[in-house]
Amino acid sequence: MSVPTETAAEVSATPAALGYRMPAEWEPHEATWLSWPRPDGISFPDSYERIVPTLAAMVDALAGSEKVHINVCDAKHEALVRGHLATAKVKADHVTFFQVPTNEPWCRDHGPIYLTRAAAPRLAIVDWDYNAWGWKYPPFDFDDDVPKRIAEQQNLPIYFPKMVLEGGSIDVNGAGSLLTTKSCLLNPNRNPDLTQKDIEQRLRDFLGVTNILWLGDGIEGDDTDGHVDDLTRFVSRTSVVTVVEEDENDPNHEPLEANFHALRGMDAEDGTPLEIHTLPMPRKIIRDGQRLPASYANFYIGNQVVLLPVFADADDKWACAVLQKAFPQRKIVPIDCRELIWGLGAFHCLTQQQPRLP
Repeated sequence: MSVPTETAAEVSATPAALGYRMPAEWEPHEATWLSWPRPDGISFPDSYERIVPTLAAMVDALAGSEKVHINVCDAKHEALVRGHLATAKVKADHVTFFQVPTNEPWCRDHGPIYLTRAAAPRLAIVDWDYNAWGWKYPPFDFDDDVPKRIAEQQNLPIYFPKMVLEGGSIDVNGAGSLLTTKSCLLNPNRNPDLTQKDIEQRLRDFLGVTNILWLGDGIEGDDTDGHVDDLTRFVSRTSVVTVVEEDENDPNHEPLEANFHALRGMDAEDGTPLEIHTLPMPRKIIRDGQRLPASYANFYIGNQVVLLPVFADADDKWACAVLQKAFPQRKIVPIDCRELIWGLGAFHCLTQQQPRLP
């Protein structure tokens, strides 16, 4: 199936110039995309079977909220996943499988970033380059090809910014503002030939944003060089939640404090100062001598639910309360992620939303 293109007069135009924008995550979804991990993948060394119940719980929690599209490598992989869901007694009526091979399961970073506009074609995909967080985990050729494969299957226009960017490195409010971090987007392992000005222009051109808000460093144990989805998230057009570490002896205290103070000086696209709500950091989780990047900020906003990673921590209830206040019309679904975080990510890292067209 061929990918539709714009008219000859529009070929050189950017998505923003054509009226496209990236919607906020809380706007209505048609579906949530996942890339189911391969048993032979490197994300969950010696623990694939232990993370399957968490993945099944995630799919089950989305059942009453929206469709779930799952990328699998082939028919054998699909049969394996169907078996996992059946064993967990997860109804699969809302699940559709797509034979789109992936190397690893982090669909937020390698999956399609969807754009919408009022005119036809109303839905499009941006295919950012992908290099496994700065060439850390080769091979990644399957992951890099995911947006194009999905655009072909859905017969959608696709745009190529020719810049490395992972979905977890940005967060948008759908009205023009975008949050990101200097530690990730300006890292020379992503786009060494692009200046900050170049990167900002691509964000404007290909996501339809106008107001780019830069935070600093990420949390300890995060192998993405500081993805913003472990730090600070929009929960409405003019408000954010951000994680803080109260223990001054913890390595996360200083960078998170710096990000909090930076947010206090930031405005939304219309000049409205951001309203800031804080989330705690769970207690330090160490496995095989490695600190894991456990963060309550790595939640996923579905149509009717918010999937919240929890860690059998005293602050789990606090995090639930903060997000319930932010999303009073949605059910907060806490799911234990003590095994999942061994892969260095949680629910936001695993998901990518497809907007629903009105």
